[in-house]
Amino acid sequence: MFIDFSIKDLIDILLVAYLLYQTYRLMKDSGSINIFIGILVFIGIWLIVSQVLEMKLLGSIFDKLVSVGVLALIILFQDDIRRFLVTLGSHKQLGRFFRFLTGNKQEKTEKADIMPIVLACMSMSKGKVGALIVIEKAVPLNDIIRTGEIINANVNQRLIENIFFKNSPLHDGAMIIRHKRIEAAGCILPVSHDLNIPKELGLRHRAAMGVSQETDALAIIVSEETGGISVAYKGQFHLRLTAEELERILTKED
Repeated sequence: MFIDFSIKDLIDILLVAYLLYQTYRLMKDSGSINIFIGILVFIGIWLIVSQVLEMKLLGSIFDKLVSVGVLALIILFQDDIRRFLVTLGSHKQLGRFFRFLTGNKQEKTEKADIMPIVLACMSMSKGKVGALIVIEKAVPLNDIIRTGEIINANVNQRLIENIFFKNSPLHDGAMIIRHKRIEAAGCILPVSHDLNIPKELGLRHRAAMGVSQETDALAIIVSEETGGISVAYKGQFHLRLTAEELERILTKED
């Protein structure tokens, strides 16, 4: 007796395996790996009860639990699901494909575009002036921009330093740079509650991590306590950066 196995079945298995792997990574990053294992165990029991043992009453109860459980999981992990979709949508190859369909061209980051930012960060680092600069990429930051004051000015070293000067009314918030222009300042960012963030890192670092987890934006932090320069991007920190390292990260193509 031959098993009826086609290419379509192979693709089906590979897609399910990929989906399970991405779900595992999502749960692992959010510290919910035990929930993921529990879900797999529950699904296994449900399949055995309904498909193998064909217990109608218990199977129907499990069916109801699964239908309700999916909605509960979506509500419980809405932030993690949003992060996964953002990561998927900002993927390099997918981004190029959709830009090709829509006719939009990606703006290439030149050295001249980021040098005012690098020089301003180095100057503020020497004076231990706290700063938080967010550079928008594919995901629009309209909701965050609305929380601050619209600037709409060219990226300028002096302007950046003046905005984050300690007596400035906008120095506590984040600056948003969009399309090579300073769009807004004094903006409020979502704060990350990730327990893996080192204790010595302050609120600016947590806000930078929060926006890097929820969007594909790149956030630059200048520490008011140490003067250290850091970058949060794609949910990862790059700490204690030199001017050359910061320049390389900002000009690196995704």
